[in-house]
Amino acid sequence: MHKLAAFIFRRDLRLEDNTGLLKALKESEKVACCFFLDPKVRDSKYFSANAFQFMAESLIELNSELKKRKSRLFVFKETPEAAIKRLAKTGVGAVYVNTDYTPYSIRRDKGIKEACDTAGIYFDSSFDYLLTEPEKVRTGQGTPYKVFTPFYNKAKLVEIEVPKKNSFTNYLGKDIDGALECEKIEFIKNKELYVHGGRKNCLGILSGLKKFEKYASEKDIPALEGTTGLSAHNKFGTCSIREVYYAIRSQLGECELLRQLYWRDFFTYVAYHFPYVFGKPLHDKEMRWQYDSSHLEAWEKGQTGFPIVDAGMRELNATGFMHNRVRMVVASFLTKDLHIDWRDGERYFASKLVDYDPSVNNGNWQWAAGCGVDTKFRIFNPWTQQERFDPEAIYIKRWIPELRKSEPEVIHNIHAEPVRGYAKPIIEHDKERR
Repeated sequence: MHKLAAFIFRRDLRLEDNTGLLKALKESEKVACCFFLDPKVRDSKYFSANAFQFMAESLIELNSELKKRKSRLFVFKETPEAAIKRLAKTGVGAVYVNTDYTPYSIRRDKGIKEACDTAGIYFDSSFDYLLTEPEKVRTGQGTPYKVFTPFYNKAKLVEIEVPKKNSFTNYLGKDIDGALECEKIEFIKNKELYVHGGRKNCLGILSGLKKFEKYASEKDIPALEGTTGLSAHNKFGTCSIREVYYAIRSQLGECELLRQLYWRDFFTYVAYHFPYVFGKPLHDKEMRWQYDSSHLEAWEKGQTGFPIVDAGMRELNATGFMHNRVRMVVASFLTKDLHIDWRDGERYFASKLVDYDPSVNNGNWQWAAGCGVDTKFRIFNPWTQQERFDPEAIYIKRWIPELRKSEPEVIHNIHAEPVRGYAKPIIEHDKERR
């Protein structure tokens, strides 16, 4: 039994069904709940202010829950190694975390463990973030999977633990020198943010999953509210992935939405076993890119002259979110029509998405480019895609005010007859797709 332990929150911003936290509370007399805000994070070209806002909102709510338990969240605005040294001086004898799987996270946790070893602090890392442990799902030959369907067929056989309640009360009640108040975390507030942080918001989504009974048939229609908004909550763990899994299964049964959770697992699994995907394709294919800064800028700003593409990019820029069907279209357009490197798209999405998850974002972009877990060379025709999935141009008009007075048939034929005030197509799809 440790006299004083620290639990470090990262992608698990909740008290309930938190594996590492529950273990710390069980094995210690007192537990200090901590969050390390490394200043270097904001300097990354992949930093998303929208994701940071969601995280900050979740931390503020988490802090209020801890205050109800006569404690607080101890925020340290310094490197993890410096924070560990500070905790050691306060008498912390054990540090608990939940395991993360990106190369950055593995390096970070290696540094935390080394700092703990130097200070004589016990270090413990628990499996918590995924439905299946990456090391435990293998092919018959013992190698990692590179294709989703066989992975899914194997992974779905693994029994998912039932969520655990947290009835512990042994949280640290006194202050720690150098710890910031949670409310002191500075972030840019986006009033148009698609989804806001905090466990209460996640529980609200989970309680209303019945309205997604038609998810399989409606998930491709961008004009509908056919997506759950759970992705950001899954990224930051405001509810555990087990809570999400059982909420979906109990209300909707074995369904497409449940399968999507395994896609999240799979992309994390691939990035863990093949970390070179952060920077290089999973499958090395001959792909020639044409960097045109004016084309990239037009794509980023939603001024390509292709309505479905521009609507998606404007939605992303405003809200930090883009409908999944539209994500596929804009990614295909960047890589197959503009012939711009998928890594440029990956970086831009990372800087905007409220649900930015490095492994998932990387996996989706490689899938779109045809060099990832599925090497099939797909080209999404933006004209047929918008006519099929947004026939009345409801979604397009929502995000492109220049076209709100235009009839759907005009919008779907805009490549032949431009609309005054709206950008002309920057390329010819039929020519570039060859």
